[in-house]
Amino acid sequence: MDIKTASALRRLRLVSAPEAISFLLLLVCSVLKRTTDFNAVPVMGAVHGLLFILYVIFWADAWNRTKWGLGTAALYFVLSVLPTGGFFAERKLRHEAEAAVIASRARREGVVKTS
Repeated sequence: MDIKTASALRRLRLVSAPEAISFLLLLVCSVLKRTTDFNAVPVMGAVHGLLFILYVIFWADAWNRTKWGLGTAALYFVLSVLPTGGFFAERKLRHEAEAAVIASRARREGVVKTS
């Protein structure tokens, strides 16, 4: 894995959890708006919107660089629209990055032959 691909995955991983948190906070703010006089929906909506747009941009970049299949790319996109999906995406991306590092070290040390 080259440095640009690793960076794309890292950016996507780093925005996944904050995007999920902002989505949950937006849901809480929506409930509070309807049950109390507290209205933070405009602020949380803007924050979540910005983080979601960043997630989609980073997702597209990661898909382009990693050459994921349609199923993997769709999974990461679907996780972005589920309330807690960003947490699962972050965990899956972390495991994918760790596996890539292990594979890279194995190739460098000659344990695995490159084709």
